[in-house]
Amino acid sequence: MTHTYNIAGMTCGKCVAKAKSQLLMLGDVTSADVQLTAPQATITMQKHIPVAKLQDALTKAGNYTITEADGGMHHAAPAEETGSWLETYKPILLIGAYITGATLLIEAINDRFNWHSWMENFMAVFFLVFSFFKLSNLRGFAESYSSYDIIAKRWFGWGYVYPFIELSLGIAYLINFNPVLTNAVTFVVMGISIIGVLQSVLNKRKIQCACLGAVFNLPMSTITIIEDALMIAMSGVMLLMML
Repeated sequence: MTHTYNIAGMTCGKCVAKAKSQLLMLGDVTSADVQLTAPQATITMQKHIPVAKLQDALTKAGNYTITEADGGMHHAAPAEETGSWLETYKPILLIGAYITGATLLIEAINDRFNWHSWMENFMAVFFLVFSFFKLSNLRGFAESYSSYDIIAKRWFGWGYVYPFIELSLGIAYLINFNPVLTNAVTFVVMGISIIGVLQSVLNKRKIQCACLGAVFNLPMSTITIIEDALMIAMSGVMLLMML
């Protein structure tokens, strides 16, 4: 069932992100579309949630007041897939293929394939490309990221810092800057990042993945888990090879 509401007190994108994050934390909420224009919240839930409970959740986000809009409920057919799995994830699959292909070509011109060198190049290009998409709409990324990341939920500014961390890691891998430190930072940062992703996927929350910023509307799925896990695994392997 889907309900529409008005939320008083929101004045900016940060307010929207905080309100959305708290609503999505409610167990029976499967999706929440929050915006500054009325009706300001369209919430899909597994079973009816009283307005009082929604208000309690929003109080944790700020001085916001929620009321039903136009009777509150409208009947909507269950959302259908707009395309196949391949069509949905085509952008991230193409990017992954380009990064893999380009870095394999770099190794192909050498006399001998070097796994360590390939992983360094792969991670350099990966972080540079993914940070580009996040930085192309920094505010949009921060708002989306705050809906599931464990740090961004508590500190909205983390969504503004994270893309620059990815950019810095990409440059560090590219110039081979202090490999032990670079891989250690990657292992910790991506290890923290994957927690929120796992929570969202396991709880079957239908939210937008922020891996490509706000440029592509990709749903959170096991693809995101694989992406983060790959970075954790590569940085971990390289750390073991150097220690």
